[in-house]
Formats: sequence, structure tokens, C-alpha cells
Amino acid sequence: MNAKGSAAVELTVQGAEKRDAGRGIARVPESARSALGVLSGDTVVVEGERDTVVKVWPAGSDAQAGTVRIDGETRANAGVSIGDAVTVRQISVANAESVTFAPTARFDEDDRDTLESALKRTLQDRPLKEGERVRLERLGDAGTFRVGATDPDGVVRVTDDTDVSVALASGSGGAESGATGASRAGSESGVSIPVGGEGDGTPAEPTGATYEDIGGLEDELERVREMVELPLSNPQLFRRLGIDPPKGVLLYGPPGTGKTMIAKAVANEVDAHFVTVSGPEIMSKYKGESEERLREVFETARDNAPTIVFFDEIDAIAGERDEESDVENRVVAQLLSLMDGLESRGQVVVIGATNRVDSIDPALRRGGRFDREIEIGVPGEAGRREILDVHTRGMPLAEDVDVDRLAASTHGFVGADLHALSTEAAMAALRRARDAGADDAALMEVEVTREDFETAMASVDPSAMREFVAESPEIGFDAVGNLEEAKQTLTEAVEWPLAYRNLFEKTNTEPPSGILLHGPPGTGKTLLARALAGESDVNFIHVDGPELLDRYVGESEKTVREIFDRARQASPAIVFFDEIDSIAGERGSGMGGGAEVSERVVSQLLTEMDGLAENPNLVVLAATNRRDALDRALLRPGRLEEHIEVPAPDEEGRRAILSVHADDKPLGDDVSLDELAAELDGYTGADLESVVRDASMRAIREAAEAWGVEQADQNADEIRIQRKHFDAAVEKIRPTLE
Repeated sequence: MNAKGSAAVELTVQGAEKRDAGRGIARVPESARSALGVLSGDTVVVEGERDTVVKVWPAGSDAQAGTVRIDGETRANAGVSIGDAVTVRQISVANAESVTFAPTARFDEDDRDTLESALKRTLQDRPLKEGERVRLERLGDAGTFRVGATDPDGVVRVTDDTDVSVALASGSGGAESGATGASRAGSESGVSIPVGGEGDGTPAEPTGATYEDIGGLEDELERVREMVELPLSNPQLFRRLGIDPPKGVLLYGPPGTGKTMIAKAVANEVDAHFVTVSGPEIMSKYKGESEERLREVFETARDNAPTIVFFDEIDAIAGERDEESDVENRVVAQLLSLMDGLESRGQVVVIGATNRVDSIDPALRRGGRFDREIEIGVPGEAGRREILDVHTRGMPLAEDVDVDRLAASTHGFVGADLHALSTEAAMAALRRARDAGADDAALMEVEVTREDFETAMASVDPSAMREFVAESPEIGFDAVGNLEEAKQTLTEAVEWPLAYRNLFEKTNTEPPSGILLHGPPGTGKTLLARALAGESDVNFIHVDGPELLDRYVGESEKTVREIFDRARQASPAIVFFDEIDSIAGERGSGMGGGAEVSERVVSQLLTEMDGLAENPNLVVLAATNRRDALDRALLRPGRLEEHIEVPAPDEEGRRAILSVHADDKPLGDDVSLDELAAELDGYTGADLESVVRDASMRAIREAAEAWGVEQADQNADEIRIQRKHFDAAVEKIRPTLE
């Protein structure tokens, strides 16, 4: 490439924006663009250990001077990592007559036309040169290809007239992954295709993940990089400081948050050998064999250094030692010895991942073994936006899809959940098109719409909350007749801290962390709680008081801790304790045989609620019809501090409740809801719902007896619920507060 005579700037490499991955672009600040004398869309060469070509795009207003943002594929093509310095200069580019690609995964011969079409469409107007690696985002890990022969030689641009061909190895169904398969593909097609390998000037094969594939974990990723990437790529820095580089990093957090992907991405970026060890596969029933397998893993790591050894589900082999687990004890002891024996050169780093960090043996969790523990938690709204960017960047989205709105409404979703959501939405789009009779050509043009994502939302739940049956109620306050004051208080306590976060911060005001709904049975306390969750669109965890009680010591308290732990992970969330008087009665009052268990549960509840002030996105709601029976410590400010009475409805309230349940029914002309509301003094909301239901059933029974089965269905539009049906229902259903 003859680019040495043109203007050049030296820039520091940064990671690309999530949506830019796989697009072959470099974002540079305005100052660098002016110095290069290029316009947006011009081609430049990025000179690192190797040269690679990309198109220039402007960086955002927040871009740092002296930086260039390029994705993982471009970094691999240039042989550089984040933080390295590269030289960028303009270069001329010719239109390609033909380009040949070799896949690094197996494909059938039948896939050739589809691959060639997809490559031409994806790489349209993109600069390429022989030996580079490109990726089809929609094919995932299998979508990596190498650029083979180009006509003309040098830097070329794919156009509408370019002949794009894919070289598949005959007899194997596709090119094999790695150097051997790609070489075979080239030789059997009559073209020479360079493949990855050390010292040959082309990038090595990827592990399947780059930093651009990880969304919402910027801080965590930065901490892992400084613990892993620096020791492997620059061990001399640690020698100069006179310290030993870290040996191990423990990643912990709920399932699906990205622990394994972080380990793979780091290994890919530092070009290290990557050894994955699944915890259970180490274990053997034969004495000494488990330890031997562990030793073999570390010997392989040393022989192929620099190496990252990744223990997935490490709690399966490194649980806390005890007298009864002989095999597990020996495996833990062997792992401790091996980590202590790692050489101080920093050429082997151990990464462990677990979602049960407290079950790991404490001896592993000290400096010199796992030097740092990094929590990979549930992402917030901004993190979910990044993750959705990753999973939808190769998806044909319709104009009505609002990714920001999706991010705001997926509380508690981890990366794996959002991936499942995106996949399910795409499947819904395909089902919709297929049901409409679309042919193969029309299916290729289908777009994923907002309706498809809403369909997917109904079938994908946040994984962090599944074991506690978190739900998102679909009812709102309009389903609750009357109780306007209670609705307003709940709105201020729960919705306002989310909607007016800046106002609360500026006034340094903490919203109430606990709310108690109290009043007679049947007045709508549970319905209010569910309606609040539906209005505020947050996760709702319904806990029936008695289900927490367990006769075994510590089990009830453990369940309470787990509920609050998961609620924090999936916040914003509402934890609703129904019939809380059954578990939080006055301590020392002698509540019977279960008094000791109940007292321990109360103590645990008090402890958990004391920590709620630090998390304004978590609210505890409780309901009872026996407020006087609750422990007084639970009712003080800072715990269940807001007390909302849900009283029996007055006449106006009864009218509103009857409207909710009866306005959509075919009422007779002789039915007056105003008169009913005036007559039904002492009836609660539950009583009134029951009256309306009973009257409806009486009307249905009368019609069925008069018309018969077939005639009743035909005359359904003529049915009316009359006053006599309501009078009979009132005679049967007596008021709760009589």
C-alpha cells in the first residue's frame, strides 16, 4: 500500500461503540479528521503491528482528543489492543472486480449462494484488503470470514458490480475452523487465502467475543482488564514496580450477567491461549484422578503461556471444605497448591466464575490466589440499552421499535434475558410473516416490529427473579374503585422517586422505604399493591406471610435474605408481604409453638429493612387487617413508616367499585348502581365484586334454563342482568362489616 507520503496522525486505540461492531469504521475526533484532510466515508489505513483499512466516521462530542475508536475485528486485523498507539493515514482505494472469502466455520455447499449474497450486502462500499478478517454479525460466532484474493490487488472497495465468491472446502461441508481449514479452502478453489497464525502477518482466530459484544459492564470490564490484560501483555511493568502480577480474578453475580463472555473477550483481546474448565468435568469417582486432571490443566496452561485458565461454575469444585466431603476437600487443596505454584512472571492468569460466591472455600479468596473479586451485577437502564444495542445491531428493526423504551421497561433483565428477548422477538416476526403466507423471498425481507417485542416480553421473564415468581401485573389504578387518597400516597412513595429522581437528589430527600396497608378484610389492600406495580411498571414479588415459616432453624431467615437479595438485583422492585401479621407479630407475646421461628423472622425483616434507605429503587409493601398485632419495631420510621388505611367504602366509594365491576355488563333498565350503592352499607370491595358476580351467574342460569344450550348461545346478545338478580344476590351475600 502506497500511503506513506500522505498526512498521518498518531492516535490511541479505544473500543468502538456497540452499534459500530462489524461495520469496518474508525471514529476519530474532528481535530484528527482535519489533520488527515479526510471527509466522513473516506478510507484510511490503521498501522499497528499490521496494516488494516477502514472508513472514517466522525466521533461524538464526548470523544477524547488523540483517540481512534475501532472494533474488535479491526483491532485484531491491526494487531493492536485498547490503549496501544497506531498511525492513521489516508489511502486511495479502487473498486473491486472480484473478492474471494474463506469462512472459518463449517458451511454446506447449499449455503454458498446465501453467504455470497449476505457478504456482498453487508460489505457494500466497505474497504478491504487481502488477509483481513471480516464478520457477518447476523451469523454470530460462525460469521467470521477471511479476505482472500482480490482483483485488483491492494485495497479495494466492494460495489454492486463486484463478484463476491465464497471458497468452501470440498468434501467437508465447509471450511474448518482455524488455519488448516482456511488453507484447504483456498487451495481447492485455486486461490491462495492467508490464514491466522503467529508470525505470518495475519490475525489469529477469535475466541468468539470482543469488548464490543459486552454491554452495560464498562466499569467491571475495566477492572478485569487491569487485572488480566496488563499482566499478560506488559509483565515488565510489574517487574519495574517490584511487585508480583495478580494470579487470579473471581467473577461473581447472578446467572446470565456476562461472566463467561468477559473472560472470553479478554482472552481474545490479549491474544492469549484460552483454557475453559467446566467445574463438574474435573470430578471423578476414582481417588487421585480429579487432582490429576487439575494438574494437567495447569501444565497445559504453562506450556502455552500466555494463558488464561477459566473455571466456569468454580463452586462445583471449590466449595467450602468439611469433614464429610473427602474428594472435594482434596480437589480444593490441589487447586490451592497449583495457584500458589504459579510463577510470578504473570504468564498464567486464573479466572473463576460463580453465582454462589459464599459457598467457595475461604482459603481461595485471599491475596495470592484470587487477588480480586469483581461483582458482575444486574445492569441498570443504561446498561440494558447497551446490551440491546449489541443484540439488535444485526437485526432489521422496524421504525416503530424504540430501543430506549425497551431498556426502560425491562427491569431486572440480565444480558442473557435480553438476548432471549431479542431472539424471541425475531422468532415472533418470522411466525407472523409465515402465518400471513409469506414465501421464502418475503421472509428474507421481514422486519422486527414493536408488536413482536411486546409478544416476546410476555414470554421472557427476568432470570434473577424466576424462583421468587416475580410478576408484572397488567392491572392499573383504574381497576381499583375509590381509595383515591391511598392511590396518591402510593404514587408519591413509589413512582415519584423513579420519575423525579433529580428532584429527590437536589432536595436530599429519601422516599419512604416501607408502606403498610391496613384495614378490614376485603377492602382492596392486595388489589392496590398489584395495581401499583402495574402503574409503575416494576417487578412485583408477592410473598404470602405463612410460606416463609420453616421449622428448621435458620431456613426462614435465609428465605427472607434471599428475597431481598434478588429484589435488589432486579430493582426497581416492590416486595409485597401479604398477611404480614402471620410472620411479624409482637415478639415476646407467646404466639404459640411457632413463636421462636416467628421472632427470628421478625428480627431478620428488621435487619433487611434497615438497609433499604440505600436503595431507593426497592420498596416494601405490607398488608394486614390486624395492625395492632404487628411488632412495634417494624412500624417505626425507616421501616414500615408510611401507614395507609384502606377503609370500608362509603356510598360514593361503593358506587365507584360497582362501576368497575358492572359498567361493562349488560344491565337491565331497572338496575340503578346509585341505588345499589346507597343500599349496600357495610359491604366491602370484595363483597360488592361478589354481589355483581352472583347476579351475573343468576342471569346466565335463568337464560340457560329458558333457552337451552344452542338457543342460549344464539340469543346471547339479548341477556340482561336485572334488579331481581341483584336482590337475590344481596340476600345470599351478607356484608363483611355487618
